[in-house]
Amino acid sequence: QVLVVESGGGLVQAGGSLRLSCTVSRLNFGDFGMGWFRQAPGKEREGVACINSKGQITNYRDSVKGRFTISRDNVNNTISLHMNSLKPEATGVYYCAANVYCLDSFASFTSRLVAIFWGQGTQVTVSS
Repeated sequence: QVLVVESGGGLVQAGGSLRLSCTVSRLNFGDFGMGWFRQAPGKEREGVACINSKGQITNYRDSVKGRFTISRDNVNNTISLHMNSLKPEATGVYYCAANVYCLDSFASFTSRLVAIFWGQGTQVTVSS
């Protein structure tokens, strides 16, 4: 059974930074696209960023472009999300997802969700 585990969430003031990490096991990690989603209280889960299997292609939702960076380490089976200049609207539970489609556009990343392996989520709270 594939195991996806997030870490690195916490409480930060607006304008601050956080780094989320995700480790995947029992999967040929380097063969799969990876992504981050988040769910704010009372809202639906939404895509944040994705990275293709080799780390050559990344896609971001417009509201985080220039502030968030997704990266991966195919040796250690991990991905990271560096979040800078955080805003209160970034508050929510952040989920790591394995086996996402991340090639041509952000829209295709969020619409083509089949056979995804999800982590349990990590809470990010940005205070104003």
